[in-house]
Amino acid sequence: MNKHFRVSGSTFSKLEELGVRASAVLRRAGLPQGFIDQPRVLLNTEELFALWRAVGEVTPNPAIGLQLGTESKTERFHPIGLAALSSENLGAAIDQMARYKQLTCPEEILQEKDDEEWSIQFRWLLADEVEPPVLIECCFAWVLSTARHGTGTRLSPLRVEFVQLRSHVKTIERHFGCPVVCGAPRNTIVFRASDAQRPFVTRNAELLGMLAPQFEEDLKQQSGNENFAKRVRGAVQQKLTGRRPTIEDIADALHVSSRTLQRRLQDEGSSFQRVLEEARHQLARHYLNNSVLELNEAAYLLGYEDANSFVRAFRTWEGVPPARWREKHRARAAS
Repeated sequence: MNKHFRVSGSTFSKLEELGVRASAVLRRAGLPQGFIDQPRVLLNTEELFALWRAVGEVTPNPAIGLQLGTESKTERFHPIGLAALSSENLGAAIDQMARYKQLTCPEEILQEKDDEEWSIQFRWLLADEVEPPVLIECCFAWVLSTARHGTGTRLSPLRVEFVQLRSHVKTIERHFGCPVVCGAPRNTIVFRASDAQRPFVTRNAELLGMLAPQFEEDLKQQSGNENFAKRVRGAVQQKLTGRRPTIEDIADALHVSSRTLQRRLQDEGSSFQRVLEEARHQLARHYLNNSVLELNEAAYLLGYEDANSFVRAFRTWEGVPPARWREKHRARAAS
């Protein structure tokens, strides 16, 4: 997994186009002024969050995140975005972005779908603090921009949900063309399940045929450089959705036998139980930091039988109960 975000120099150019001084943003974020002149800069999660908080603090424009995330010019799309636009339909495009995003940053796109709804979330894997609201709005606007550009329509989601309150709800509703819910358990953009099948007028099988093999080779190389325990932990986190995955579940997801999985973890001085607890610990910090989930809801998502079991485990990890840990970190974020 990459530990840094690749931030294009075009981000600073677009800030200037929107009337925001990039130098002021960098100064507020505590980042070098020389970044403005570089075609690409690498930021860790803490620096990325500082940059996006600064964007929201430097400009009085509450819709800056929406504007930064909106793009209609194909030539400005990142290669992964071009692969998405070259896909057959919207569902395939989001799958492309989710699969290849791990090549460029420690971030995931998570999807949940039932017969009626299709929700899309972003998760920052190395975050120790709440993601800036401007960044969330930019990500959702980027999804919408891809959907509208690809389908050639003014497609709107069913709703957009935010954990934190927004002062510019009406502006967001006009941008997305749907209701906005604040105080939700998670930050997510929700489409109709049927929207995943909407065909793309930008479909380009030839271009996708050139881009995808290179991305796949990069993924293969990255997986080879990543230790096996990290791959297992990532698979566990994908499966932690209300029940504890078994070693057979994870072995199947990684296309190895249970015996091979155990042996390879032992070779790295680890075990399935240790990796499972590491995965739960990391996700627990994410849930407590980035949502309004009750403790029993977080316990359920992490595969614990009850909240007491979760509290005991969390105290072992952090030395304090989860409620106290959440209060401490949210107070720090608000200061």
